[in-house]
Amino acid sequence: MRYKLTFVVGLVAGYVLGTRAGRERYEQLKKSARQVAQNPAVRNTAETAAHQGRQYAGKAYHAVSDKVGDRMPESVAGRVRSLRDRNSNGASGDDWGTSNT
Repeated sequence: MRYKLTFVVGLVAGYVLGTRAGRERYEQLKKSARQVAQNPAVRNTAETAAHQGRQYAGKAYHAVSDKVGDRMPESVAGRVRSLRDRNSNGASGDDWGTSNT
């Protein structure tokens, strides 16, 4: 009950403060967020993080499929083998169906 009351009080306080700030403050925040998102340094960092995430996900996928592949039902194991074969033949893209941009 205490957590519900704290949540409701926070919700009411946020609503009151938000309505006092008004539309003008909302537009300022929106403009600032857009400028940050369009900053080349932020974009490069986000792209680097996404690329590293794809790399780690691919490594984890291969590690798990190598260890668990023999213990899976044959229908699933066959799919894993076909994905491995496809990737070893130099196909573009990653195991998650996304581009490497």
